[in-house]
Amino acid sequence: MPRRIAVDAMGGDDAPAVVAEGAVRALQSTDDGGATDGGGESGDGEEALEVLLFGPEERVQAALDEVLAEGGAELRGAELPIRVAHAPDVIGMGEAPATAVKQKQQSSIHRGIGACKEGEADAFASAGNTGAIMAASLFTMGCLPEVDRPSVMGIVPTLEGRCLLMDVGTNVDCRPAHLVQFARMGTVYVRRVWDRPEPTVGLLNVGEEPGKGNEQARAAYDLLAGQPDLDFTGNVEGRDMLAHAADVVVCDGFIGNITLKFGESIATTLLSEMVRREIERQGLSRQEAAAVKGVLEGVQEPFDYEARGGFPLLGVQGSVLVGHGSSSARAIERMIGAAAEVAGLHVPQAIAAAFEEVPVAGAS
Repeated sequence: MPRRIAVDAMGGDDAPAVVAEGAVRALQSTDDGGATDGGGESGDGEEALEVLLFGPEERVQAALDEVLAEGGAELRGAELPIRVAHAPDVIGMGEAPATAVKQKQQSSIHRGIGACKEGEADAFASAGNTGAIMAASLFTMGCLPEVDRPSVMGIVPTLEGRCLLMDVGTNVDCRPAHLVQFARMGTVYVRRVWDRPEPTVGLLNVGEEPGKGNEQARAAYDLLAGQPDLDFTGNVEGRDMLAHAADVVVCDGFIGNITLKFGESIATTLLSEMVRREIERQGLSRQEAAAVKGVLEGVQEPFDYEARGGFPLLGVQGSVLVGHGSSSARAIERMIGAAAEVAGLHVPQAIAAAFEEVPVAGAS
């Protein structure tokens, strides 16, 4: 049975055009057997997809028709498993999440998440207002038992592959018990999606020693160390995270968001400009410059958020993927593939089972 993905057609800076294009590309990629790596180790074993585009019907259908028309005769005649579901309200990127979710209950975000709640879709994907996605997910689906706060994860490239960073902006203020919950959810994700049977956990901090950091960090260290189901390796400094000191690194969303975006900016903006200036300074030939740029592109590729498309919102009772507001059609394509992967691996159910088996030890 195909995976049915509900997609927020109005989510993102260039919606609905790029969302419609990305959805069509995701369906074509699946038909062609192409991988849409959603954070797993490989794209093998993909199932067939269906896509539901939620948004104002006329606008979304017009965008979809334009994509199909530009695709040529072959695409126009194709019977793609995609349809538009009417959602008259749109939540803008700059709107206050709580207010928008209360006032616009017929939004593309609300209706898409509702489709998952009612079993009409297997997962929801949106590049829209992150706060609104989280608020609507909580309002419609609710948290998993024993989870206080859902969390959006990030992926940080390391010398040994990649590690998972939680939280990356959903929760800027956290109690120590929340960090333990992030660690447990991240451990389940890494074990199930990345196929790493014994993930290690580290706490992002200003030093390696147990007594380092502020009061919250020290309390979180003690709480993490007391969890029987977590392989806690201790504190992790920023430099050690890139050397793969742990598979899962936890912190509050304030630190996590800054860390993730700072790393991305070094890999993309800073390195590109430094290499460009050095090529000019050394007067390299066109052929030499092309070789250097090829190496640079290989280095930058793991930091390309568009290659991943979106990240799961872990801790809610359903599969929800959150993408970047500036997502291109390629990023939307990958996010839909990631949503199908997370739904197919039953990640929310696995997280619920982990919390049922072992409550957060020592939490007040």
